[in-house]
Amino acid sequence: MHRAKLICLATTIGLAACGGPAATDQARNDGTPPGELPAGTASNVVPEVSPPGATAQLRTAEGAMAGTARVSQMGDGLEIRLAVENLPSGEHGVHVHGVGKCDAPTFETAGGHWNPADTRHGLENPQGQHAGDMPNLTVGEDGRGSLTYSLKGGTLAQLMDSDGAAFVVHASRDDQKTDPAGDSGARIACGVFETGPQDMAR
Repeated sequence: MHRAKLICLATTIGLAACGGPAATDQARNDGTPPGELPAGTASNVVPEVSPPGATAQLRTAEGAMAGTARVSQMGDGLEIRLAVENLPSGEHGVHVHGVGKCDAPTFETAGGHWNPADTRHGLENPQGQHAGDMPNLTVGEDGRGSLTYSLKGGTLAQLMDSDGAAFVVHASRDDQKTDPAGDSGARIACGVFETGPQDMAR
């Protein structure tokens, strides 16, 4: 009788020392066998890689933040993702410009529309369009708006040449046919395209 109790006690102590019930807590809690990391932990996460491109931080003539424009190399073309804030509601002409300079208050230093193929302005112009031409941006009553568009013509290397490039928001809508800027009015926001660390490594 005493010998049986001693054997039982020794077995219980042995299980505890060897990680019996306590060692199975992890398996019971998350379904992962002991010694293995749960799925989704750092060793299993693949970091997201952004495509090559550049970002423009937009500012108004008064220096207030007005959003961002991101240009990315997507296959053989360029995609613009635009998100604005603190701008007047309504339709606005938006374009990629050929010089990376945004001197307030008029932003004329950004030059004309990016136009490496020397075409005419406007999505509806039979002799167009500039590589930097885009559809009109609609801004809501909250001052915010967004637009995604694939530019027609040009490469990232052409865009980010020695004098750089900029993104400009105009005061009025673009009629998409009148050269050189669709009668879209004054330039009310501007940002210079700059590459980040993820782009410089490419």
